[in-house]
Amino acid sequence: MKLETTGWGTGPTKALFLHGFTGSARSFDHLEPLLGELLSATCVTLPGHGETPGASWDDTVAAITQLLSDRTVLIGYSQGARLALAVAAAAPNRVERLVLESCAPGLRRRHDRVLRRRADEALAELISTNGVDAFVNHWESLPMFDGLRALPVVEQQALRARRSSHTAEGLASALRQLGQGAQPDLWPMLQGLRVPTLLMTGSQDAKYTRLARQMAMDLPMGWRVTFSGSGHAPHLECPAAYSAELRSFLAPKWLSEPEGLAP
Repeated sequence: MKLETTGWGTGPTKALFLHGFTGSARSFDHLEPLLGELLSATCVTLPGHGETPGASWDDTVAAITQLLSDRTVLIGYSQGARLALAVAAAAPNRVERLVLESCAPGLRRRHDRVLRRRADEALAELISTNGVDAFVNHWESLPMFDGLRALPVVEQQALRARRSSHTAEGLASALRQLGQGAQPDLWPMLQGLRVPTLLMTGSQDAKYTRLARQMAMDLPMGWRVTFSGSGHAPHLECPAAYSAELRSFLAPKWLSEPEGLAP
């Protein structure tokens, strides 16, 4: 399976961006003026979005892994962060550094995964029955997206246009195959993941900030930042602060392997 991608930036650092549910490869275009001279970014359209057909969790992880060049910075948001974590766990030698924004490593108990699959299925049926526009109205009303309602009108309109550009069949497939109910439990992989990892959340998103705090305790090379006043999507709600933290994380030379030493 080949994933659709776009790109921006002319910088020396290769980065691969993975968007959240209802996003697209264009979800990070607004970061180019802030990061374009630092990054050469490849942005993916995940299965079930745009014209990309649905795919299973394992097939999606494999397709993303194929896009990695050696030592890529892998950056994911929400659904994309969950997939980025799975990719890094499967191919850590190909990930230079890992940035996870609003990430959930999975549900630990099988019973909870079954309940989540049922909830994802119910939402998928809602999309199939009522259509994309009705679903987007519901999605945008969720409390975790309160911070996005403070964006300038033109930015809110662009965000809604991206969300509404998908098909009902595609979004339903993404829920069924890439939702948290379909995701394996990745918590056991954290302690063995020796990849420098930055966990980013908004202070108004209590659930994901709590998860990031728990993840940071397990990750051997984990850092955590919380953006004051932001909700679930800091890259949209406070892009300048998000970009500054990303620059800071990517800058330190001491995170790299020592030079001049035999492997």
